[in-house]
Amino acid sequence: MLTPVAYGLAVLLDLLIAFIGLRFLLTPGPAAAGYGVPAKENGDAAYLTIKGLRDLTYGLLGLALLAFAGARAEAWFMLVVAIVPFVDTVIVLRHGGTKAVAFGIHFATAVTVLLSAALLFMV
Repeated sequence: MLTPVAYGLAVLLDLLIAFIGLRFLLTPGPAAAGYGVPAKENGDAAYLTIKGLRDLTYGLLGLALLAFAGARAEAWFMLVVAIVPFVDTVIVLRHGGTKAVAFGIHFATAVTVLLSAALLFMV
């Protein structure tokens, strides 16, 4: 019972972060607004592209680890990659974003990623 839940949550999180990366690459303005810190008009294009590529890469790497290296490798990956949404929480708060977005999206994501790591370690 635990194995399908652990794998399912990991796959879902990997797909979601890959989707967020694609969104930043294809529609950077709305993606930045959804992140919690809207992009400046006529600016930030390079940073938004970097964020998109980073997130897409993390999502694909997570899927590859799960498929080819197994649950333990994915668990370590999730444990380390949880740093990103924790820091995203701080970034949103320090740059004028709302507490609702910072904690409701980014902090909640970090906790969910850590939960995924714990489940994968138990498989």
